[in-house]
Amino acid sequence: MKVAVVGSTGMVGQVMLKVLEERNFPVTELIPVASERSVGKKVKYKQKEFTIVSMKDAIAAKPDIAIFSAGGSTSLEFAPLFAEAGITVIDNSSAWRMDPDKKLVVPEINADVLTKEDKIIANPNCSTIQLVMVLGPLNKKYDLKRVIVSTYQSVTGTGKAAVDQLNGEISGDDSIAKVYPYQIFKNALPHCDVFADDDYTKEEIKLMKEPKKILGDDTFNLTATAVRVPVQGGHSESVNIEFENEFELDEVRKILSETPGVIVMDDVKNNHYPMPLYSEGKDEVFVGRIRRDLSQPKTLNLWIVADNLRKGAATNAVQIAEYLVANNLV
Repeated sequence: MKVAVVGSTGMVGQVMLKVLEERNFPVTELIPVASERSVGKKVKYKQKEFTIVSMKDAIAAKPDIAIFSAGGSTSLEFAPLFAEAGITVIDNSSAWRMDPDKKLVVPEINADVLTKEDKIIANPNCSTIQLVMVLGPLNKKYDLKRVIVSTYQSVTGTGKAAVDQLNGEISGDDSIAKVYPYQIFKNALPHCDVFADDDYTKEEIKLMKEPKKILGDDTFNLTATAVRVPVQGGHSESVNIEFENEFELDEVRKILSETPGVIVMDDVKNNHYPMPLYSEGKDEVFVGRIRRDLSQPKTLNLWIVADNLRKGAATNAVQIAEYLVANNLV
């Protein structure tokens, strides 16, 4: 099993290498790929050093799977070249997510849509992944009518430069370049990604469109507000869910606790609820503060937290690869 990791020097690429190692993915040959300026440098995997190669050399090496985390423009240019060479691409950028011919996959929710013919598979947005892990099983049981989600997103979602900005502001170092239009330390920015013509950000638009594709259901309404907060690991979401059908809270907790990859942390009497501090470095999605919306019927409030670099990116991509291998699709 030859595996290429494209963008192996980046923040998500580094976590991908870590997750492949931790989960003992059957890599017989690792092919790390990065930009031209990184070619010839080394990355570590399982205590060994591997030399970074170019895109062209990676395609020539004919890996079975190429996991991309190198940005949308890189994916648009190179993913088709890998696919044409018979290589299955799992892409972490936004490039292919809403392409009607490409599958958008969270393995616990919809891996069964995958076939051998799928040569470019899209990994969803980090905030989308943790949201659909909860929406998926609840939609099956109660039928979604409307979802309102507000996010509290870690600076790691922007990348290393954003982490450097936050740490620089904490230490009082003014020399570090700013990637946000305002300081992030002691602040909250209602501004994730760029604004579109309708005054929603691209992050909010992803959150409003991607869940419908993953769930294979466009009958419910979804709106989002995405906020960047001075947290270094883990995204949080406040979610209000209106169902077509009535529910019981104990049954909701039971359904979620029986969903693979979801951990219910919901004991408010003992201050037991999900926080990004708990999620960092973990692969599960944590859900708590499960309660009725007292303002209208058939409506639920809850709080979802996950590590955006792991389940929100690297782990989900590796899980897709695991499914492909287990089901002889590569």
